[in-house]
Amino acid sequence: MAKNNNLDPKHSEDRKHASAYTAENIQVLEGLEPVRKRPGMYIGSTDEKGLHHLVYEIVDNSVDEALEGFADEIVVTINKDGSLSVADNGRGIPVDINPKYKVSGLELAMTKLHAGGKFDAKVYKASGGLHGVGASAVNALSQWMKVQVFQNGKEYLQNYKIGKPEGPVRPVGKSEKTGTRTTFLPDNTIFSASEFNYDLIRDSLRDRAYLVPKLMFRLRDERNNTEENFYFEGGIKSLVAHLNHNKSAVSDIFYVQKEVETPVAPITVEVAMQYNDGFGENVESYVNVINTKDGGTHLSGFRAALTRAINDYGKKIGAIKDGTESFVGDDLREGLTAVIYIKMAADRLQFESQTKTKLNNPEVFNVVSSVVKEGLDTYFEENPHDGRAILEKVFLAAKARLAARAAKEAVIRKGALEGSALPGKLADCQSREPEKSELFIVEGDSAGGSAKQGRDRKFQAILPLFGKVLNTERARIDQIVESDKFKSLIIAIGAGISDQFNIEKLRYHRIIIMADADVDGSHIKCLYLTFLYRHLKPLVENGFVYVALPPLYKVEWGKGNKKYLYTEEEKEQFVKTLDHGNKINVQRYKGLGEMNASELWETTLNPENRILKQVTIEDAAHADQVFTMLMSEDVPPRKRFIQTRAKLANIDI
Repeated sequence: MAKNNNLDPKHSEDRKHASAYTAENIQVLEGLEPVRKRPGMYIGSTDEKGLHHLVYEIVDNSVDEALEGFADEIVVTINKDGSLSVADNGRGIPVDINPKYKVSGLELAMTKLHAGGKFDAKVYKASGGLHGVGASAVNALSQWMKVQVFQNGKEYLQNYKIGKPEGPVRPVGKSEKTGTRTTFLPDNTIFSASEFNYDLIRDSLRDRAYLVPKLMFRLRDERNNTEENFYFEGGIKSLVAHLNHNKSAVSDIFYVQKEVETPVAPITVEVAMQYNDGFGENVESYVNVINTKDGGTHLSGFRAALTRAINDYGKKIGAIKDGTESFVGDDLREGLTAVIYIKMAADRLQFESQTKTKLNNPEVFNVVSSVVKEGLDTYFEENPHDGRAILEKVFLAAKARLAARAAKEAVIRKGALEGSALPGKLADCQSREPEKSELFIVEGDSAGGSAKQGRDRKFQAILPLFGKVLNTERARIDQIVESDKFKSLIIAIGAGISDQFNIEKLRYHRIIIMADADVDGSHIKCLYLTFLYRHLKPLVENGFVYVALPPLYKVEWGKGNKKYLYTEEEKEQFVKTLDHGNKINVQRYKGLGEMNASELWETTLNPENRILKQVTIEDAAHADQVFTMLMSEDVPPRKRFIQTRAKLANIDI
């Protein structure tokens, strides 16, 4: 097992100096007011995603203590009153008085933007959060916050309201513990979401547990007495194994770790990679435990090294002849699962924004590329069986790419925006403004006919596609574009497919899957979502994909009264509220085709009444695993899924 340099600092002098963490290390750059005025600049958004960004800012401050070797446990608690607490057993935020600003280090860190010890590389050599940027932003966006600090045999406390201290830091008792416990209640006048999502927090803590071996995470939800713990010793190798657990591996896990001295700062590169027999790619990148979802120079460096290393190996063993075409990036992505993780001084990090989703440090590209290329060259030399298995996998991808190129280009050339004829079954809308236009993918000719009659033709387009479509989880592009149903859908959407997808050519900003509210309808929705996720992923990533929810029942009573209901439970509860002196008629819709045009408009098409579910990707890795488990040819994982959830199923007999 690789040694974790962060939890075991090799320079004892540096560690000795870092342990001298006092208020003097807290530096201030500017005030807090901008956070409440423009919260999106600091946390990305004020929806559910932004709400949980508050959690991660506080958690990452505790993780930074672990990265420096001063903490080995973090406890996150969702409290019954809607607040959330994060506690660690680190050194505790300094409570002594900062000589320059004449207030405690704790108050500076919690009330001044860009105030914190993370600006001092002697205190934190590899930090993700910036102790005052994250904590003070969370404080500014909370109704109230309470911070407890345990150090020097005492417990200290400071309370805040909307970012402002309600009094000075004060000792409140004795304690032999060390660390910090932060509790906050988000301001519901700022956030559209108000409740913490246990699953989102759990997944983020689990990822951090993989990145920092031997760090225990405990998650508690006092709303329902749930508790889970995460602790891994295998690091990112364990994470790659987890990401691939529903897939068949083509090779063993490749792993490399190296610290590189640069003129700017030392950079530690850690990469784990494994190929599987699937067609999708699952690559995650991190910087100091921050998930850089939009990649950056570390990811670009990895991709460049992977392409060079596999091409060089192919030429070395004679698999790639002189004068023949080399592999390209897309060939290497099929079935690739990888984690790229770098650590470097926080004050040297360059991100596109405070939300830290893309790394911009130019020096990182060459460092990562060099480490990965050297590591892969050695790996292929020492593991020829894996090297040849990976080459064979890449050869198949390259062959499919060349075979599919003509078919894909033919589809793109006939794209709707280039003036070619639209699919014959498509009833297009009058609007040519994508942001105002909707495309309904309707299962069945009968339902399609009703939808065409009932729609608002100004902005609603209808594409009826009868019957179940191809399962694209394991289908290649050339098979997909030859399918009549998908070919019609691709042309109607107008933006192309796969690597030739161009979101600027998108004809509709709402693509709505509309299928029956039964088992067959659910299967059809899964098939379309699989296609969109695997081959038109930017549609999902940008929030353009929706699922329509047609009603399951229509209840009529009295003289002309009616109500549409969407579940069995909802129908049962509503019927109990009715006066049974009236005649009650309950109609169950077995399919969209049973609705006439006016009913379909009233329940499923009319923006004033309808219910749409937007399809989003909060956790791409989890989404990838679910699609693989549900739609691949590997039966055992799907069987286990069905068996463990059999009692939850609503069987339509």
